[in-house]
Amino acid sequence: MIDRFPIPQFNQLTTPFYYYDLEVLRATIDAVKQQVDSNPFQVHYALKANANPKLLKIIKDAGFGADCVSGGEVQAALNAGIAADKIVFAGVGKADWEINLGIDQEIFCFNVESLPELETIHELAAQKNKIARVALRINPDVQANTHAYITTGLEENKFGINLSELDEVLQKVKVLRNIALIGMHVHIGSQITDMSPYADMCGKINELQLHFESKGFKLKHINVGGGLGVNYEQPDAHLIPDFESYFKVFREKLNLRSGQIVHFELGRSIVAQCGSLISKVLYIKKGSSKQYVILDAGMTELIRPALYQAYHHIQNLSSGLPAQTYDVVGPICESTDVFATDYRLPETKRGDLIAIRSAGAYGETMASRYNLRNLPDSYTSDEVRG
Repeated sequence: MIDRFPIPQFNQLTTPFYYYDLEVLRATIDAVKQQVDSNPFQVHYALKANANPKLLKIIKDAGFGADCVSGGEVQAALNAGIAADKIVFAGVGKADWEINLGIDQEIFCFNVESLPELETIHELAAQKNKIARVALRINPDVQANTHAYITTGLEENKFGINLSELDEVLQKVKVLRNIALIGMHVHIGSQITDMSPYADMCGKINELQLHFESKGFKLKHINVGGGLGVNYEQPDAHLIPDFESYFKVFREKLNLRSGQIVHFELGRSIVAQCGSLISKVLYIKKGSSKQYVILDAGMTELIRPALYQAYHHIQNLSSGLPAQTYDVVGPICESTDVFATDYRLPETKRGDLIAIRSAGAYGETMASRYNLRNLPDSYTSDEVRG
């Protein structure tokens, strides 16, 4: 709703900027905690969604751990005060310095994605006379029914260890003295709103548990990744994702052993709806068959529409006039710098404030300086409203 946005205060700020409604973030975190606190569940917030220190502090204070995919994210989690024993480190291409950082800090777990990576972690841990805890990321070949660019659990994807390779890796684990295998990790993709792929994934995990046990491995930790989607079309009607249905799948479908802990790596679903990209209209350009709203924000501030053809709800915060049809575009010197085509907005004029919604995930964290643009500032509702 437009009254979520303090328009007079916005008019005093330089656009574009990211705006985070902390009331929404805290309500989202509370909804997650209601589902996990009475279960053997541990949430690791996925920093790749948004690593803004102001948000990380709130997430840390909620007791969540961190899911990291780079050494920089591991360091950001540590800087935010997240305990090392709550940090998991995933990613197909961990550099030696990143692995050494994790070993030195004694993070909870490396999610290992290949045999060469496993051997490298062992070698580096041996040099320090330390034991590195690992979970094997298994590619379950489960269709997530999401955009092809954000599917991660199919055999042709670059992520994880294929089922055909698993036995070879397990044999290697048995002889690597500086490796402790504590769990398995499965992640099938992102922006998933249909719960049936998660149910299918649980079935694969149950089969894998039996396979691990047949090879002599009893796992204490099952990491099911994340990927829960949000409603980009109607953010105000669906500010809080359907965490109840999501966690219910794992409570009902996983065949857990006594003492096992299930780990979740939620990112987008925690921060997407609390964030908006606030922009100002530079020009209204009228073509022969189109009208263009040209903003001072572009794909450098929110790349998802250009990268994934992603939809974001757009609001004119300044106008209450009857609607017209526009293409909403940015100033970047690329034809793909388009937020929406044939989009209905109240009649819009130069200087109007525009909110591009659900930008809390993969907005600020993917921003670039292409065209030598300055990176935008960010503000929270606590700061802006005083």
